[in-house]
Amino acid sequence: MGSAWKNLPEELSGPARLLAEELRAIKDAAGLSLSELAARTHYSRASWERWLNGKRVITGQALEALTRAVDCDGPALRALREQAVAGPEEDGEPGAPEEPAAQAAPEQPRAAQPPTDRTGAPATPAASDVPDVTDVPDVTDATVAPGEPGGAVTAPVTWWRRPATLLTGAALLVALLVLVGLRATRHQEQPQTVAEPVPTATAAKPVPGAPVCQAVGCAHKDPKATGCGKDARTLQTDVIGKVVVYLRYSQTCQAAWAAITEGEPNDYATITDDSGQSETALIHWGYDNYSSMLDAADPAVTFQVCGYQPAGHVCTSPVSGLAAVVASTPIPIGPASPPPGTSPDAAATDPPSPAQPTDTQPATAQPSPGRS
Repeated sequence: MGSAWKNLPEELSGPARLLAEELRAIKDAAGLSLSELAARTHYSRASWERWLNGKRVITGQALEALTRAVDCDGPALRALREQAVAGPEEDGEPGAPEEPAAQAAPEQPRAAQPPTDRTGAPATPAASDVPDVTDVPDVTDATVAPGEPGGAVTAPVTWWRRPATLLTGAALLVALLVLVGLRATRHQEQPQTVAEPVPTATAAKPVPGAPVCQAVGCAHKDPKATGCGKDARTLQTDVIGKVVVYLRYSQTCQAAWAAITEGEPNDYATITDDSGQSETALIHWGYDNYSSMLDAADPAVTFQVCGYQPAGHVCTSPVSGLAAVVASTPIPIGPASPPPGTSPDAAATDPPSPAQPTDTQPATAQPSPGRS
């Protein structure tokens, strides 16, 4: 059945517009409502409303869920989504890069030109403008005899023959040695002040077992490795056959995740929020596991956990404002364990498992998984 669709946003790129139109066509061809589509794919109605109206590009996991739920061309949809995520190409053909502007050649220092008089002939410098060459080491004096144009040059006198220069240099050397000796003496007189150790009481030490992340910083991380499992609570549970799925929450870390117990290998539970983010707890071997975390700091975000096994699937009720739920309800901190009476085969005569697994294993790890 067809639907009266809203106009897609004008600013939507070409690939993203085609992807939204294809998703609408697939929904109409399948004759599904938004609620039915959400139930089949296990993504919320609000998420599908955003994807179908071009407000956001559909996530890869949601697209895979759609290809499993209805008859559609999966490879074509994946390619179209990749183009939409990549964004629109820039208009126009790429042209040859413009040649950089010619850089001005670095200005070379000009050689000193002798001053000239009004006729253009070089002017003779005054005696006061000529530097005293006696102040320059290794340079000899050259004086011209007065009254003789271009007269004979007197015999050169080297710098080390001048007593004044030698005395000045010796005085500077002595003063430098005295300063160095004073500094060395002061340093040796105060060794205790410099070598005093810093009191250990001022050194800040990390609190053992304290969480290392919070809110968005915990997204897609392991609750055990980050310490978030220490104050974990179970906010929602549901049962399918013997399998129990859990919505777990840490108030300290402001993060939520999925857990699954009483299952078999290849059974799994997935936590999703209404923005399309999700994480999965897959049982590789054993009977339980838990997923990585999602950011749960925003009280407006809704979370839901769905469990899957060969007998079918089941989902918990959507819940938002997880911090408010903990504040208003006396939910104890503890491991993910089946609540009394929820498991069909949980006999009253069977005592609970002596080892209550906690958040000891991420969903992707291969060793024996643990409960969270």
